[in-house]
Amino acid sequence: MKKILLIPVIAFVIVSCGTSRQMAASTPVEQYEDTLITQSLFSDRSATISEDNIQRILEGNYKLPSHLRVSFVKLESPQQRRSFWNDEDYLKTQQAYLDSFASQFRRSPRVSSISTIPDMVISKSPTFTNIREAAVRLQSDIVVIYSITSDVYSKFKVFSNPDIKAFATTQLIILDVRTGLIPFSTIATKDFQSKKQKGELEFAESRNRIQHEAVLLTIHDISEKIVDFLNKN
Repeated sequence: MKKILLIPVIAFVIVSCGTSRQMAASTPVEQYEDTLITQSLFSDRSATISEDNIQRILEGNYKLPSHLRVSFVKLESPQQRRSFWNDEDYLKTQQAYLDSFASQFRRSPRVSSISTIPDMVISKSPTFTNIREAAVRLQSDIVVIYSITSDVYSKFKVFSNPDIKAFATTQLIILDVRTGLIPFSTIATKDFQSKKQKGELEFAESRNRIQHEAVLLTIHDISEKIVDFLNKN
């Protein structure tokens, strides 16, 4: 008797499942348009951009100014500033990196002037707002913000190993002063391996040279991308 009662129940379940699948398959696409998310559903009281402006930015178009007054800002950690503020070799090397980036921008006929935003104009931990305001004071159209980190791979720090391998990572963005937008950003990481040279008396001297070569590789890579960006935009 129990088996007889189960047959109609099973049949009902099978029919119900089949009907549900048919309804789901035949549901018009238009019914899902009401659930399409087109703006933020989060309430962020600390947001610096309104919801309306977020929509305008994401749906809008951007065009790089025809004539560019360029400013540079190098971001450093507080530890780097404390450790190397009076290191002559370090300061000269950092200036060489800046000059290398600046020379790439000078290749573009759109660049009319290049300057560096002094540290005294920006805070020790600068924000985009702080940098942008400083650039306004220099009447710059765009700000090139970059940071460089480098070190020697730990397994190559043993004195008995004749080879030294270093890596460097350079990050660079272009900030449009008028709009606050970032039309260009890139990160490059490169390795460089070499041996201690005869004229180098200490391991630190060899390490610094090899790190420097690794940084130059990242700058070369980013410079090519900068030139391509300026030509296309």
